[in-house]
Amino acid sequence: MQFTGIQFDGFHFILFGAERIVRFYGILIMTGAMAGALLAARECKRRGMAPDIIWDLLTWLIVGGVIGARIWHIFTPPPTSIAQGLTTSFYLTHPLNALAVWNGGLGIPGAVIGGFIALFIFARREGLQIAAWVDVIAPALALGQAIGRWGNYFNQELYGAPTTLPWKIFIDPAYRLPQFADIEYYHPLFLYESLWNLGNMALLLWLSRRFENRLKPGDVLLAYLVIYPVGRFLLDFLRLDVSMLGGINANQTFMAIVAFLAVLTLGWRHRNAK
Repeated sequence: MQFTGIQFDGFHFILFGAERIVRFYGILIMTGAMAGALLAARECKRRGMAPDIIWDLLTWLIVGGVIGARIWHIFTPPPTSIAQGLTTSFYLTHPLNALAVWNGGLGIPGAVIGGFIALFIFARREGLQIAAWVDVIAPALALGQAIGRWGNYFNQELYGAPTTLPWKIFIDPAYRLPQFADIEYYHPLFLYESLWNLGNMALLLWLSRRFENRLKPGDVLLAYLVIYPVGRFLLDFLRLDVSMLGGINANQTFMAIVAFLAVLTLGWRHRNAK
């Protein structure tokens, strides 16, 4: 039986080998989804919308999010996946391997895109006003991301550059990049993103209440599409396993474009506001 050790600033957790390990990542993703659904249902009630719809919608969002996340990973594989031969070409010629979400990974940008496509289809099918529903979903999405990111802790992934800061995280040699094999401590990038998402959720909820009479349907989503991408763009400067397309950081560039377009859209929608 092999063991995996995870150390975080003096605390040490022991997990059983892969054949017995509880897949904390999946558990935390589902926990985040449920917590987000509860928050969304509460927001529905506050806005006078039907909260029961959230539970019907949840399955659509999860399925759409997972599909989108996997597609994003397939077309923007990080260097660690490429080193294992898990390239875009490999997935396209071995389509069944694309279904093995535990082998390779998922991409958050694709999860967001896939989830909102699923929401659009569901809203059209049920005759719902999609702009109002995206404003309910946006803070819930941020909460789900904040919780789900802790799955990276148990997988010893999404760590940043080496550091000696007090909140550094220990990474086992088996999970270190080859060029950092002798370095033990790194930035807990997953923690930074989790905290950013919690702040995003809180800010979106505050905005939706403080400026309720001035916001247009869809504005809360647009605010999310500014706040989250800005945080992700900045945090990617610390990321070691960066997905590159055409010599540029694919995720960072995408986040910059999304944030820029969201700001322009918000400005255009409120161009005549005093």
